[in-house]
Amino acid sequence: MQNASAPALQSELVLGRYRPLRPLGAGGTGSVWLARDEQNGLDVALKIVPREGKAGARAEREAEAASRLRHPSCQRAYGFGHDSQHVYIAYEYTPGRTFREALRAGELDDATAIAAAVQMLEGLAHAHARGIVHRDVKPSNVLLADGEDVSVRLLDFGLARLPQAETLTAAGDVPGTLAYISPERLRGQPATPGADVWAVGVLLWESLAGRHPFWESSLLETARAIEAGAPPLATVRPDLPRELQRSVDRALDLDPGRRPSAAALAQALQVGGKRRRRHRRRDRVLVPPAALLRFAPALLAGVFTAWTAFALPFYPAGWPIALAVLAAATSFFRPRIGLLLALAVPILPLGNLALSAAVLYTGFAAALLALSWGEPETGLLASAGPLLAPLSALGLIPLLTLGTRSAARRAAQAGTAVLAAGIVAGIRHVPLPFDAESAPHDLGLAGSRSVTATASVLWQALLSRPALLVEAFVLAAAAALLPHARERGLWAVAGLGAGMLAATLLPVPDVAAIPLVVSVWATCAVVGLR
Repeated sequence: MQNASAPALQSELVLGRYRPLRPLGAGGTGSVWLARDEQNGLDVALKIVPREGKAGARAEREAEAASRLRHPSCQRAYGFGHDSQHVYIAYEYTPGRTFREALRAGELDDATAIAAAVQMLEGLAHAHARGIVHRDVKPSNVLLADGEDVSVRLLDFGLARLPQAETLTAAGDVPGTLAYISPERLRGQPATPGADVWAVGVLLWESLAGRHPFWESSLLETARAIEAGAPPLATVRPDLPRELQRSVDRALDLDPGRRPSAAALAQALQVGGKRRRRHRRRDRVLVPPAALLRFAPALLAGVFTAWTAFALPFYPAGWPIALAVLAAATSFFRPRIGLLLALAVPILPLGNLALSAAVLYTGFAAALLALSWGEPETGLLASAGPLLAPLSALGLIPLLTLGTRSAARRAAQAGTAVLAAGIVAGIRHVPLPFDAESAPHDLGLAGSRSVTATASVLWQALLSRPALLVEAFVLAAAAALLPHARERGLWAVAGLGAGMLAATLLPVPDVAAIPLVVSVWATCAVVGLR
């Protein structure tokens, strides 16, 4: 402990009644001891903080906040005092471990994490009703009590904002732990109850997904990730009930005004948690493992890089494999850089073929990079098109885009996937998807320097294959509309599927109907029946 030795502490009573027995933990501002209240024989958790500087003022604020709270999920303060050197707060003693320790040990299943979050929110709702905002909700400030049932205690209200209280931070300071701070607080706005809801949302997303939604290798990158927003929980845990996914996503809304209150979110999570337990077996059957979904973006980056480097002659022997491994590894650890690297690989080979083609592709790649900047993991989803085309399964593309937040991104991914399948078919000299027509060859692009002429030739080639153009448009529209149909229920999903088939088969009767029908109704079954 700072400024006090253990023997000295254990040889005398603190505040005339508490006898320290053994240390429970220590931090940057002080320590916590297990102590015996000699007046009533109860064990307490005695927090001891040096009185000088902000630490002492923060401890006094913590004691004031704790004294106003009477809720099972808020650690109760029994007493407060100070001497010439230290500030002391006597709390109820609850054996257990922090939420952070339980996370690292892998001891939290979905039900435990949800139940703990509900209790945190109920405790925060109690505090918010009394004008108290915690401002430092994080896994190390949440205690899970020992026992069979989930029992939570919110700790450390030292950064709490109290009604009519003066701030303890300088202008421009952002108190709290960066990884759990809301974006509006990063912009210098005052903390509101919505900031506490955001922190619980981050904690719950992390618990359910198995990784933090924002944590990067540097504080600056982490702050940028927070400002960009969290990926939808469905992208990493599509097996969870939609109500639960939506509740977590709403807690992480970038606009604090659109986040639910702590009480409302607690109620929503209770409903979602019950639905999770009721449908757990069915979800496991319908959805691939979440771990596979984490590796999928890196796999697509490697496949895209390897194929383009092999198919477009330019790089020396061995380079395509090395570039593919580099792109996959970079995409796994730094998705934005990995996406940039993968998209950059075809530029030099195309420039070797035709400068105009390289310029057109660079413009397309830049647009795709900008569109996918907020969700770089989904940037190369379009490369799944050439993989699905040989299986006659391009109709599944809208289903694969379901985890992407933006309707514009989903539409772009689906449409680009279809066009990419057509381009790959042309390069491989195999029939085009959907109607099995031969791909156009010998377009006269080699050596071309005119961007407008090249663009015109490619557009005319696309118009000459109406099935490909129609399918690209229909699947793009379906990808944009599918989440909205899912929210409206089974009949809306079925209606969207019927509309897809009608919009495809009626304008272009030569389209291979059976594979498309199977893909569309498989999509409807997976989305609607969940």
